[in-house]
Amino acid sequence: MSTLDELDAHLLDLLTSEPRIGVLEASRRLGVARGTVQARLDRLVARGVIRSFAPTLDPRALGYRVTAFANLEIRQGARDRLAEHLGAIPEVLEVHTITGQGDLFCRIVARDNDDLQRVIDVLVADDDIIRTSTVVALACILEQRVLPLVVEAGRR
Repeated sequence: MSTLDELDAHLLDLLTSEPRIGVLEASRRLGVARGTVQARLDRLVARGVIRSFAPTLDPRALGYRVTAFANLEIRQGARDRLAEHLGAIPEVLEVHTITGQGDLFCRIVARDNDDLQRVIDVLVADDDIIRTSTVVALACILEQRVLPLVVEAGRR
């Protein structure tokens, strides 16, 4: 897979900072032809660099003010089935397989602490989950980000 060039990096930076910008305006700002911007976008989508043009949603604004992380130890061979179980719980936002203590690491949200207990109860209601450890996030000091990687890749 080829790396990003400087124009790709500038285009991704522009789309990140102004997600509603159109192709024509992006081409004006970047000083390149509209067709060039469209071709770059198509290539970035095809390569999987741009996964979605969907809006970024904030769980807090939807009423889910509590974020927690659950580390799950599971029975061997149960990962795929558990992925279905976890995927059926709306408050489970992400699930990663991990190394070290535990097997799956989940980011979950809840409306409040009482609701978090309900979500955890639903989460661990599966017999293939052997043990769980949950921590509650107090504050997010650095949101999920990818743009610094784009900037770095554009420098190479």
